[in-house]
Amino acid sequence: MAKRTGYWILGAAIVVGVILVIVNFAVVRHWLAVHTGTVNESGPYYGFWSGFGSDLGEATLIGAVSVGVYTGARKVNCHSKGCWRIGHHPLEGTPYHLCTHHHPDVPVEGASIEHILGQHQKFKDAQAAALGDQPAS
Repeated sequence: MAKRTGYWILGAAIVVGVILVIVNFAVVRHWLAVHTGTVNESGPYYGFWSGFGSDLGEATLIGAVSVGVYTGARKVNCHSKGCWRIGHHPLEGTPYHLCTHHHPDVPVEGASIEHILGQHQKFKDAQAAALGDQPAS
């Protein structure tokens, strides 16, 4: 119920904002022209390209870096939906990397030496079985 009321309030605020822009369009247009530098200063659009327009390259660079950071973070983070932890642990048989919290073979409390040695022995046995050798003892 509260969520529905919030949507109604947001919708009403948007409608009121649009009506205010329509009623005061000349004022809004002049404010926008002054603040973007498109008022004819010493030539057509000179103010734009030496003011607001010169920031377009910076905005493009910031956008490209942001996309790169997001892509890099998405590649190294846990592949469990909604998890932003770093996925250090590959899940065998899949292309996925999972965090300590979501990986089934990694203990959440931290690995004891017995657990680590048990996992290593299991890996060596699987490797020996794949090569057709006897399991290591």
